[in-house]
Amino acid sequence: MTKVLVLKSAVTGAASVSNKLVGEFVRQLRERDPSAAIVTRDLGADPVPHLLPETVAGIRATAQTETEKAALAQSDALVDELRETELLVIGAPMYNFGIASALKTWFDYILRAGVTFRYTENGPEGLLPVRKAVVIETRGGLYSEGPGVASDSQEPHLRTLLGFMGITDVTFVRAEKLGFGPDAVAEAVESAVAELNGFADRELALVA
Repeated sequence: MTKVLVLKSAVTGAASVSNKLVGEFVRQLRERDPSAAIVTRDLGADPVPHLLPETVAGIRATAQTETEKAALAQSDALVDELRETELLVIGAPMYNFGIASALKTWFDYILRAGVTFRYTENGPEGLLPVRKAVVIETRGGLYSEGPGVASDSQEPHLRTLLGFMGITDVTFVRAEKLGFGPDAVAEAVESAVAELNGFADRELALVA
């Protein structure tokens, strides 16, 4: 049985292309492995609270107040959920050249020194056993090639955040040029669905 954690981060709900692509990929996974244990967190609709002065010590220092302890408990639960995951799926729309704030906040609760990574004499070392990740990116423009590459703060950031915890086997599936009209949207979605289908065909048996 494959254990899958799915993160959606779009704030546009059913209108979101990334949410639609995530839903299609989940359908593909269930079709290939009906016994898969799939947990979905819709961070856009039900976000993890942003860290505040009243809660940050629960994650970054020693929890003392009840509010800080509550933040630590939420972080522990999210980390435990991720530790049990074999395949991490992230739906990541590009907002202002980067990731959604709700997704960044999830990482703020997950990235913890001594828990999901540690510093060594040879540099940082990831501590998570997650085997693979698929990141489904949606963008209004073209950022994977050409002059737009310099403005892409989305994919490099995600690659760094995941790699810092030891998740380095990451497949990025991009649906780009979504702001270029209906034909461009249809082409981008069709291409992304085909790529996700190929990933499921190639990799799912290796994850299970």
